[in-house]
Order: sequence, then C-alpha cells, then structure tokens
Amino acid sequence: MSPFAGEGANLAMLDGARLGRAIDDHPGDSESALTAYEQELFPRSEASATDSAAGLEMMFGDNALEGLLDQFASHPHAEN
Repeated sequence: MSPFAGEGANLAMLDGARLGRAIDDHPGDSESALTAYEQELFPRSEASATDSAAGLEMMFGDNALEGLLDQFASHPHAEN
C-alpha cells in the first residue's frame, strides 16, 4: 500500500494489537485466530487501501497537477 492515506504506522500498531487479541481469544488454535483477525482486517484495510490508491493517483496520475490544484482550491480556507 502506498503511503498516501497516512495510516501505515497506525494500522501496523492496530493490526499487531488486534492479532494479539485474536491469538489470546483462541488459545492453541492459530487458524481460528487468524480467521477471526482477517474477518476484521480485510474490510478495514480495503478502505485505507482505496484512500491510498486515490492519493497515489492524484499525485502521480495522468492529471496529477490538475487534481492536486483542485484539491487545494476546494479547501475551505482557499482564496479564490
């Protein structure tokens, strides 16, 4: 995942904590722990990956300059 959602370190820490909890909740059954963990992980990470991909496209896509200027212009404090 590209870094454009700004959530990499936060997600890594959350993922580690949630995986640890899943392992604790399923002692001796790592497959069940991973299944429980992944049921939460995949939907959450999909949202972050989508945001990150949009940021990557905005910064490096074919219309990167226009997209970035539009984002700045749409900011509530932008001067017209």
